[in-house]
Amino acid sequence: MKRTITIALSGNPNSGKTTLFNAITGARQHIANYPGVTVEKKSGKIIHKGHEILVVDLPGTYSLTAYSLEEIVTRDFLINERPDVVVDIVDASNLDRNLYLAVQFRELGVPLIIALNMMDMAERRGIKVDHRILSQLFKVPVIPMVARSNKGVHELLDAIIETSAEDRTWNAEIISYGSDIDHGISEIEEIIRGARDFDPRYPSKWLALKCLEGDDQILKFIQGKPEIQPKIEPICHKISKHIQSTLEEEPEAIIADHRYGYIAGITKKAVRRKIESRLNFSDQLDKILTNRILGPTIMMLILYGIYVFTFWGSEAPVEWFGCFFTWMKENVSSMIPEGNLQSLIVSGIIDGVGGVFGFIPVIMFMFFAIAILEDSGYMARMAYMLDRVLRWFGLHGNSVIALLVSGGISGGCAVPGVMATRTLRDPKERIATLLVVPFMNCGAKLPVFLMLIAAFFSENEARMMFLFTMISWVLALFAAKLLRATVLRGPKTPFVMELPPYRAPTIKGICIHTWERTWQYMKKAGTVILGISIILWAMMTFPRLNEQQARFYEDQRLNTQKTFLSLSNVNGIIPDLPTLNRFDELYDLYRQSIKDYGPVPETLMKNPLYPVFNTLFPDQDVGRTHDGVKKDLATVTDLYLEYRNTMNLISAQEQQAALKATIAGWIGQTLEGITRTIGFDYRTNIALVGGFAAKEIILSTLGTAYSLGEVAPEESGTLSSRLARDPDWNPLKAFVLILFTMLYVPCFVTVISIKKESSWRWALFSMGFNLILAYLVSFIIYQTGKTLGIGI
Repeated sequence: MKRTITIALSGNPNSGKTTLFNAITGARQHIANYPGVTVEKKSGKIIHKGHEILVVDLPGTYSLTAYSLEEIVTRDFLINERPDVVVDIVDASNLDRNLYLAVQFRELGVPLIIALNMMDMAERRGIKVDHRILSQLFKVPVIPMVARSNKGVHELLDAIIETSAEDRTWNAEIISYGSDIDHGISEIEEIIRGARDFDPRYPSKWLALKCLEGDDQILKFIQGKPEIQPKIEPICHKISKHIQSTLEEEPEAIIADHRYGYIAGITKKAVRRKIESRLNFSDQLDKILTNRILGPTIMMLILYGIYVFTFWGSEAPVEWFGCFFTWMKENVSSMIPEGNLQSLIVSGIIDGVGGVFGFIPVIMFMFFAIAILEDSGYMARMAYMLDRVLRWFGLHGNSVIALLVSGGISGGCAVPGVMATRTLRDPKERIATLLVVPFMNCGAKLPVFLMLIAAFFSENEARMMFLFTMISWVLALFAAKLLRATVLRGPKTPFVMELPPYRAPTIKGICIHTWERTWQYMKKAGTVILGISIILWAMMTFPRLNEQQARFYEDQRLNTQKTFLSLSNVNGIIPDLPTLNRFDELYDLYRQSIKDYGPVPETLMKNPLYPVFNTLFPDQDVGRTHDGVKKDLATVTDLYLEYRNTMNLISAQEQQAALKATIAGWIGQTLEGITRTIGFDYRTNIALVGGFAAKEIILSTLGTAYSLGEVAPEESGTLSSRLARDPDWNPLKAFVLILFTMLYVPCFVTVISIKKESSWRWALFSMGFNLILAYLVSFIIYQTGKTLGIGI
């Protein structure tokens, strides 16, 4: 005789559990009470194919949460007695409710078999359950049966013997319950696993889930562990408070919603109804929003609508931010004398970090729209519809969660996207997802895209953002297809998608979610990006030009001034070099203070040289000569403007030479041999190198690089306006830079995350693969556009 196999029969009341127990054991039953309680305990034995099977009939229960005595008894038996197999008897005609207990068994990690009872009743009701699909999706054996007529009993006993012979290690199958709860589970699990007195009977993930669910029995158990209780309690309190603030629900209700959503995703694939039952509100909406034809169309319209809303709502605030930072630069420049300190503050900090902060309104409006999608439950429907596409490209359906979290709509982050791949069981599908997650338009890339779109595609901002979102998806999917057909070839695995019920988002919840994400963006800009901006400013400032080089440009300026004085013949107006220098200062002050030819400030009118200035530029019309001006004075005015342009050109050449002589300039110029074929100069190269630390650095570095090269105060403004005026920039170059930024190496933190979730081999492969793909795509687009004369 082989060892005795202990099985536990469980299920909802009225699911046919007792009928099955009687069908298996017959008269071989023993009735007693569970220790310390009056709940009846029934057990029986049977011999099947040489195996003795001890069958324990657990009390009928709807869940494993410790509310009723039956639930406590059931759970305590499973944890303390650890049966070889748990058989969950479910009513095939009412799967949505019955599978809730099965989900909790999977969360606990018990070896599980689902006995799909009452199949005859389900068929009479027009319900057809595909037990094979159900088994694939639930990842446990599913045995169809009719217990009262003994159909399927022998198959069930065979499955019990087979399952009991497998690895008996309990593996908790924790589904996703939303980012807040998922993060809390990870934190608490880490604390529990690190405890010295960790009780191996309790799966750490399950304990973490029950803590957040507010399970009284588990909370009392944790309170008896002084090593971990003080660490876990604040986490539970924080998450509970946050969920109540944002969703106006208890964590327990949210967890239950996600369980039912998980079940809904399974039954959508495994159950077909010939006779449609009355649909609830979510089902009615899903018939339209997840329809095979209407669903994707509505999804695209919603996505496009998000971009229209984002750009429409943020247009004025972005201008306000731009004016604020321009005002700040002018004031700092006037208060701090020229030198390293002024350059650090204006070019390194204000232009660097200010370039990132300037897009906060766009980020905020984008997060606001995304929060509505998430809180309403529509984001899960998007994932469900995208699964159909992902599977063709060799990715698992759950990959869509990682892609959406990473910025599949825009505004996400690749790091949590990488971590979200933990839900993928197949290692090849998980690695493929890891490698294409960085292609998504994360929140760090978004400001770069927005700045370039504002500069070169301002008439079609929403359309361009929509286009780049579609491009990122297409390139990510084809890259996944390439990987799955070559280095990561393997079979596809089944997929289950949670479909939580629709909710009406609360204004409070949306605002909290929007602010939290925006604040994270601002903190990153004020800490990491600030530090890196200062480092890059130093790399773009030192070493300076040597004395000989500096003297060369100084001599050019002096010669230009002397030439102007000799040609203009205005000794009576501007007699000498000191007067010319003072006149230049007056001209600069005027251009800084007066916009669009406004009135002259009184302080300038009191300047001793103002009469001279007014003689050359009557009616304060700077930059143009009026017909009423005398011919000789008109000549002087033209000569002066030409002189100013020449002086600005010399200063610009000096600044560019100075930038090229720096450490960063040397790096950028070294890379020009490669990047020239895709239209990038040394300044763009510097920004892209800095972007490895964080993609927002691209924006701040470009701001610093073009600020260092800016010589005319009147030409100051946002980075978008500077690039739009720069003759070296055009729509084609901007388009290619957006594509390259979208595809090239992930940021440093993402690379580390990929390493943690896989290995250094795949982390380095990601850097190389993404960089090569980015270069090839950019090369094709740039050379094609250049040849056809598009966008240049």
